[in-house]
Amino acid sequence: MTDHNALMTMNDDYEPRYLAASSPSLSLSLIPSPARAPLLRMFADPSTLAKEERADLVKHLRHCVAQNPENADLRVVLGMALCVNLEAQAAMEEFGEAVSLAPNSFIAHLKAGELWMRLRVMNRAEDHTRQATLLAKNMAQAELARRQAATIRTMRRNGIERDGYRTPWLSLARLKRLWNRKREQSETEALATVDAG
Repeated sequence: MTDHNALMTMNDDYEPRYLAASSPSLSLSLIPSPARAPLLRMFADPSTLAKEERADLVKHLRHCVAQNPENADLRVVLGMALCVNLEAQAAMEEFGEAVSLAPNSFIAHLKAGELWMRLRVMNRAEDHTRQATLLAKNMAQAELARRQAATIRTMRRNGIERDGYRTPWLSLARLKRLWNRKREQSETEALATVDAG
């Protein structure tokens, strides 16, 4: 199951200047004025948007993408809004399309990697984050990619991975506890039978 809070906080370390710095093709003029204020609030703190505001923002951004289907940066922003609106599958598609349209886009790879990380698909998260690291054009971008890569390494080390496991020793420890519990239960039942007899 997707962690909804994790999806909503995808934008925690993100500010519009990183996108603007790396993406001359994104202009606020492409975004209708009713969507601009909620968009800026989403960048600042996604939790401040009410459910209706999130849905409305996604609707406006979908319209923008329909008008500018080749604009990878708009697709990244739509993907981020979809994450905030808890639509992980749709966000995945938008980030994937953004990466296809702009394979040298730092922000497209970074955000794709972050979504895969939040979904605990670590191989994909690592691939996109590594690519973002290679595409970083300034220290701020390099730092974002470095921190995301560090988070992914920590999650892997702690066994936080879809269909993963923590460590075989933990599984053995659980089996041993279960076996001991069953043995104690059997001994207690045997003593109860002897006492009853």
